[in-house]
Amino acid sequence: MKIKTLFHKLFNRGYDETKDPVFTEPIHATEQPELPAPQKGRIDLPMLFITSLLVVFGCVMIFSASSVYAEQYHNDNTYFIARHLVFLVLAVGVTFFAVKFCTPKFWRDFSYPIFALAVLLLLLVPIIGTDLGSGAKRWIDFKVITIQPSEIAKLALVLVLANFFAKYEKKVLSETKFGGSFKYGVLFPGLVIGVLAGLIAIEHHISGLMIIGMLGISMMFLGGTKVKWIAAIGAAVLCAGCLLVLVSDYAKARVDTWLFIEQADPLGSAWQTLQGLMAIGSGGLFGTGLGNSRQKFGYVSQPQNDFIFTIVCEELGFVGALLVVGLFVLFVWRGFRIARSAPDKFSALVVYGLTFKVALQVILNLAVVTNSMPNTGIALPFFSYGGTSLLLQVFEVGIILSISRYCSHQKI
Repeated sequence: MKIKTLFHKLFNRGYDETKDPVFTEPIHATEQPELPAPQKGRIDLPMLFITSLLVVFGCVMIFSASSVYAEQYHNDNTYFIARHLVFLVLAVGVTFFAVKFCTPKFWRDFSYPIFALAVLLLLLVPIIGTDLGSGAKRWIDFKVITIQPSEIAKLALVLVLANFFAKYEKKVLSETKFGGSFKYGVLFPGLVIGVLAGLIAIEHHISGLMIIGMLGISMMFLGGTKVKWIAAIGAAVLCAGCLLVLVSDYAKARVDTWLFIEQADPLGSAWQTLQGLMAIGSGGLFGTGLGNSRQKFGYVSQPQNDFIFTIVCEELGFVGALLVVGLFVLFVWRGFRIARSAPDKFSALVVYGLTFKVALQVILNLAVVTNSMPNTGIALPFFSYGGTSLLLQVFEVGIILSISRYCSHQKI
C-alpha cells in the first residue's frame, strides 16, 4: 500500500481523477446526455415596440393619404382606414395566440400545410379569382374577406424552405455533387420555388414573381446552397427576366416608360411615376404638414396603396421619409439579432427569411416610387392599404416574436 501511494505521488502530481475524461465521459455515444430543450421566456420587446411604431405610423398615413380618394369614390373619408383597422384588430387577435402558444416545433409542422394551402389557392385564382378592377386576376373574393394567395405563398416559401434546409443540412453541405449538394441544395428547393413562381406567373404578377424568386434564392443561400449554384441560378433568372421583357408587351411597356420617362406620355403611362416624383420633390425638408398633401387630390392614383411613401415625403418631408426608413432599418437589425440567437437552424432561417422579406419589399417599393426601377406595383409593408398583406405582415412578426421567446436573450 505504501509503495502504491509513493508511485502516485511521484508520477501523478496535480492529478485530479474527477477531471479525467476517461472517468467522466460515457463509454458509448448513446449514453451522452441530450441538451436540454430551450425554455420559453419573454418576447423580444424591442421588436414589438418597433413593429408597433410602424403599424401606428402606417395607420396615420393611410387615413391621411386615402381621405380624399375615399370621399370621392365612397362618400366616406374613413372608408379605407376603417377597413384597415378591422383587419389590424383581426391580425392582432390571431397573432396574440400564435405568440403565446406556438413553439418552433409548431411552425415546423405548420410549414407543409400552409404550402399546400398556398398552392391550392393559387390554382383557384385563374378559375374563381377576381381582379378588383386592376385588370389582372390576383385575388379570391370569399365575400367575408378577399385573399391574395401570392402573399400567403411568400410566407409558405420561407417556412417550407427553412424546414427543408434544417432537415437536410448535412446533405446540402455534402461534397457529393449530384447525390448531395446539387440534389438537396438546388434541385428540391428549386422545385418548390418553381411551383410557386409558375402559378404566380399565370396571374401576370411580375412583382410577386420577383419577390418569390429573390426570396427563394436568399433562403437557398442562407440554407447552405453552394455559391456557384446560386450564381448559376441568378444568371438563369436574369436571362429569364430579359426574355420576359422581350416577349411581353406589358413588361416591355413598363421598362420603356422607366428608361425613357422624358419621352413617355405624361398623361398616360408616365402619369403615376411623374406625379409621385412631384410629391416627393415638393415635400422639402419638413413637408407641407400632415394631411396637407396636394398630390392626393387625384394626381397620385389611389395614394393609399403602392405610392403611399410619396405622400409621406410630401406631407412630412425628408425628415418624415428618413424616419420611416430608419424604423425599417431598426426592424431588420432587430430581426437579424433574433435570428442570430435562435434556438435551432429552422428557427434562425425562418426569422432571417421573414425579416429579409420585409427588407426586400421596402427596398423595391422605394425603388419604384423614386423611378429607380420600373413600376411593378409593390406594397410598402405596414403602410400600404391591403387586408391580406396587413394580416400576414402582423402574423409574420408574430412568428418572429414567438421564436424570440426561445432565444438566448443574453445574446440578443
